[in-house]
Amino acid sequence: MNQPDLNLQDTLQKTQAYLRYLELTGETFLAKPKTESAPAQPEGHKIDMTGLREEVITCIKCDALAKSRKSVVFGSGNPNAQLVFVGEAPGFDEDAQGLPFVGKAGQLLTKIIEAMGLARNDVFICNVLKCRPPGNRNPLPDEIINCKPYLMKQLEIIKPKVICALGNFAAQVLLQTEMSISELRGKFFEVDGIKVLPTFHPAYLLRNPAEKRKVWADIQLIMKELGLPT
Repeated sequence: MNQPDLNLQDTLQKTQAYLRYLELTGETFLAKPKTESAPAQPEGHKIDMTGLREEVITCIKCDALAKSRKSVVFGSGNPNAQLVFVGEAPGFDEDAQGLPFVGKAGQLLTKIIEAMGLARNDVFICNVLKCRPPGNRNPLPDEIINCKPYLMKQLEIIKPKVICALGNFAAQVLLQTEMSISELRGKFFEVDGIKVLPTFHPAYLLRNPAEKRKVWADIQLIMKELGLPT
C-alpha cells in the first residue's frame, strides 16, 4: 500500500470516529460502539475507597453545605480506572440521586464516554466539591480547602493514567492556576505524576454545541494516551 493510500485510510478512520462521537452526542445516526464491563477491583482498593467514602459522606466541615445538601455525592465508577473525569460540584439532580453527572450535562458526558468506546463503569467520575452549593452558586474558597483533600485522596487510591478536568473550576483547582479553560484545553499538564487534560464542561457544550468539535479533539488526545483506537 503506498503513502497516499495510508493517508486516506487514516483520514477515513478519523472521520468515522468523529461521526460516531457526533451520533452519540445527538448529531447523527450511527451505531453505538460495543463496550466491555469494568474489570474486577482488588480488595485493597475496595477497602481504601470504602473507608474514604464513609469519611466523606459524614463530613460536616462546611456548615452551610452540610445543612442544605440532600446527598453527599462521593463519585462513582471503577476504582481501578485509567481515566477519571473531574467536574466542579453536584447540581440539583446529582444532589437528589447522590450520583455524579446524572442531569442533562451528565447524559452528554455519558455519550462522550461511549464515543470513546467505553462505558461509565470503565471510568471514575467525581467532582471537586462533594456537596451541592445552595442554588448552584460558585464554591467558596473555604469549601475548596475543605473538600479538595478528598478529591486528591480519591486520585491517590485510583492512580489513573489520565484526569480529564471538565470546565474552568476543576481545571483551575487541579492545576492551581487562574488561566481560563480556553487557554488550558488541548494540552496535557501533570499533577502528582498524573497527566491532566482540561476541556470544556458538558454543560457548556449544551449551550454551545459548536464547541463539540474542540472537545472531541481533546478526547482523542486522551484516547491516544490510553492506547484506545481513535
